[in-house]
Amino acid sequence: MLVIVHSEVYGKRLEDVLPLLEDDLRLQVAFTVAPHPFNDGAERLVRRLGGLVLPWVQAVRERFDLALAAGSRGIEQVRAPVVLLSHGARRMRLERAVEGVLPAMRKVTGLSPRYLTRGNDVVPVSIALAHDEERDELVRSCPQALPRAEVVGDPCHDRIAVSLSSRGRYRAALGLGEGEKLVLVTSAWGRNSAFSRLDGLLPRLMTELPRPEYRVAVLVHPNVWAWHGKWQVRAWTAGWERSGITLLSPDQEWRPALIAADWIIGDYSSVTLYGTMTGAPVLLSRYPQEDANLASPGAAMALTVPALSAHHPLTEQLAYAAEEYRAEEYAALAARICSGPGEFNRRFRRVIYRILGLGEPACRPEVRPLPLPPSLSALAVAVPG
Repeated sequence: MLVIVHSEVYGKRLEDVLPLLEDDLRLQVAFTVAPHPFNDGAERLVRRLGGLVLPWVQAVRERFDLALAAGSRGIEQVRAPVVLLSHGARRMRLERAVEGVLPAMRKVTGLSPRYLTRGNDVVPVSIALAHDEERDELVRSCPQALPRAEVVGDPCHDRIAVSLSSRGRYRAALGLGEGEKLVLVTSAWGRNSAFSRLDGLLPRLMTELPRPEYRVAVLVHPNVWAWHGKWQVRAWTAGWERSGITLLSPDQEWRPALIAADWIIGDYSSVTLYGTMTGAPVLLSRYPQEDANLASPGAAMALTVPALSAHHPLTEQLAYAAEEYRAEEYAALAARICSGPGEFNRRFRRVIYRILGLGEPACRPEVRPLPLPPSLSALAVAVPG
């Protein structure tokens, strides 16, 4: 088997799948880093896993019985049946606007012919969908790929769900004391992300939230680090870190901090949508309505959670978000992340072994809780001297 890693984000999604391949001596797994503009960090990830890493030029020459990917670039070059996963929570965005294409004609990112076909051929042998609703989106975006689609669920959702009961342990491991409140700021990447306006939000977090009652951590999309470089991101945020805000390293597991948070200030992204599972009130910092897939739970989230305001004190907005929090509304959003919650491992393993032509191992594939994180001080990126 070949595991194709395009970027650090895609690699982390595939990392959740790798336990399904353990303890089977019939399988040999190799990794490769595919060409991609954001693949800085991808090779570091596969090296950390300790896998056999093949150069891309070698990987596309050899034959494999199966390939796994969470991105589409170059997969048509691989000499293997390819199983394609989503790299985030549902497909929340439309493809980039193109001159002459009406807004109503824009396809859903990840489900369009651009991602799934080359010429007249559908490339993946299996397209793993998270939710039944995505079948309808695929019919609209790329109907010729519908016979290849299989609803398997979401591995990230299932790992968060099985780890929620460990919230107290995660908070203790992060170094949060009794009475301390964690505000987690999350950002996607690109011009519509929160990161593009952090210079307006983070100074407010430093000055308006009293210490030590509030702790602030910032989770920035790995693509930001890959595009600008670690030194540059550290340099931009050095002053904030010296003032006590923790910038989480892209190399670390982010989900325990999400579970441990008392509030989430997030933009229109998968991380923010996953945050609706945790019980923390959410404030939405950015909503790129023109690029949003209005049929997605992300758009529903934007109509449910309060929008961050530049004109009211943060403590008042956090209090308001807590007052307006309705567990049933957040649960309805979280329920749209995947169909068959808790079933990803069972369903996806069945897909893998069917394509391989092998019987599944005689054991139930378990969903592993997330590991305990280091403390916030250890998670922080070193500030340039």
